[in-house]
Amino acid sequence: MSLSQAEVAVEQTVDHEEIGGSLLKEAWRRLRRDPIAITGAILVFAFVLVAIFAPWLAPYDPGIVVGRVTPTEIPGPSGEHWLGLDNLGRDEYSRLIHGARQSLLVGVVSLVIGMTAGLLLGILAGAFGGWVDNVIMRIVDIMLSVPGILLAIAVAAVLGQTLTSVMIAIAVVNVPIFARLLRGQMLAQRNADYVSAAQSVGVRRRVIVLRHIVPNSLSPVIVQGTLTLATAIIDAAGLSFLGLGSSDPAVPEWGRMLADTQRLLTVAPQLAIFPGLAIMFAALGFTLFGERLREALDPKYRR
Repeated sequence: MSLSQAEVAVEQTVDHEEIGGSLLKEAWRRLRRDPIAITGAILVFAFVLVAIFAPWLAPYDPGIVVGRVTPTEIPGPSGEHWLGLDNLGRDEYSRLIHGARQSLLVGVVSLVIGMTAGLLLGILAGAFGGWVDNVIMRIVDIMLSVPGILLAIAVAAVLGQTLTSVMIAIAVVNVPIFARLLRGQMLAQRNADYVSAAQSVGVRRRVIVLRHIVPNSLSPVIVQGTLTLATAIIDAAGLSFLGLGSSDPAVPEWGRMLADTQRLLTVAPQLAIFPGLAIMFAALGFTLFGERLREALDPKYRR
């Protein structure tokens, strides 16, 4: 390989990195000026703050009975209990605040597990190709052929009624999504000019994959991660609503809070309204920010 060819290859790689940096700056500029992205970021930031500081924001222990209730009379919002009491006499506001921590924990842990496993499968499929790619993609196709919520219910039912089971169940649903996404991005990047330049100067395949192809394929994965957090919160609420969450009734879970109030809708409808709004706003924040982040990183939306 001549010196001039090596210099051209290095220049192409540097140019590609500069373009990637400029795209990130442009994406950040567009996000700062987008009111929908700002709204989503505020909702996400508020949700995370509430989850982190739940023990200090909640005035009562979420599992302790602090008031008297009857099947026909459940106190509503008051100065002492801002959102009223639940069907067992526990402070609804405190349980809602601590429920945010449970939802964030389930969402983040399930996302990390599912994303890690999916990225490993996607890297193997995109880097090796051939029979490795065929085997992995057929497994992914089988997993995607089953509706996500049904697959999560099946996994959670097999593993047992624990919070860990819910995390694993949601993670399993996310694995094929990230695997297919990263594999597709890697296949698109494999024929890029900077990859050909690196190959022409004798860079090893492993280095090309790990230092060039994979980093340049992660933008859609990051966007998908923010959107997956929204679906993870909804899935966690759905599983706990079906009785597949934690076996401890004192643990505050938004889905279980909804399930416990089905027979009390005529007596205390607020017990269903508040958890429902919490689920909606938490999922809405991640969805709005994730959608705008995807548009900001997609060159097709540049004007």
